Amino acid sequence: MLCDICKQNVATVHLTQMVEGKTKKVDLCESCSKDKGVDDPTGFSLADLLLGLGAAQELEHALPGGEVKCPHCGFTQADFKKAGRLGCAECYTTFAEGLEGLLKTMHKGTKHVGKVPQSFKQTYDLSEKLKSLQGKLDKAVAEEDFESAARVRDEMAQIKTRLASLTTG
Repeated sequence: MLCDICKQNVATVHLTQMVEGKTKKVDLCESCSKDKGVDDPTGFSLADLLLGLGAAQELEHALPGGEVKCPHCGFTQADFKKAGRLGCAECYTTFAEGLEGLLKTMHKGTKHVGKVPQSFKQTYDLSEKLKSLQGKLDKAVAEEDFESAARVRDEMAQIKTRLASLTTG
């Protein structure tokens, strides 16, 4: 098995990490493992390897001038390098400058939105659709376009029925 970094030498160091129930493996040769600080637990970051070989250094270079600390949770760049994750949602704002490029490669976007249960998301989406339709209905009535108003009213009734079935079921 070849080293995941240099793709030339035989891998002798095999690292495994469980992240959200998924196993991630990195195989390194002796030389690359020493270069990445695997033999020094304080300098090694498996997350750094998995995020693109140098992500933590990229973060440090993007945020020069001392150690930046999250005012909400106290998380630092060193904590991110060790853990491979941030301490709280506020960390995304605190470390935004250094994280933007890194997050674009790892996630769908660069803004922390959290997770919402699917049933709540459906309810929220339907409520937002109702608000939008109410605006259309008000506009159609104001313009005396009663045919459009009737169509919007009927669509609103269907959405209210779906919304009621989600909240009671």
